[in-house]
Amino acid sequence: MRMLLKVHMDTQMSNEAIKRGTLQKTVEKAMEAIRPEAAYFTTENGNRTAYIFFDLAESADMPKTAEPFFLELGAKISYTPVMNGEDLAKGLAAMEISR
Repeated sequence: MRMLLKVHMDTQMSNEAIKRGTLQKTVEKAMEAIRPEAAYFTTENGNRTAYIFFDLAESADMPKTAEPFFLELGAKISYTPVMNGEDLAKGLAAMEISR
């Protein structure tokens, strides 16, 4: 299932990771494991934030996608199922709506 993994990085821990030179390595290693369709980086509510779109094959994969961010960056994580335009069209086509 296509998911949005939202990663809110703790400011203090991510600052320390930048100073140690490990932030980029942590993100790169996580991206290799997750193999995202797309990943975007910004700020939200004053925190460094990543929006990572990827295919979650099974719920048992959730720990391996989140733990690097929890352990290395003190992140707050959320998972949200998402659709692209093709998925939306397929879902709408499957609906039976009486008119």
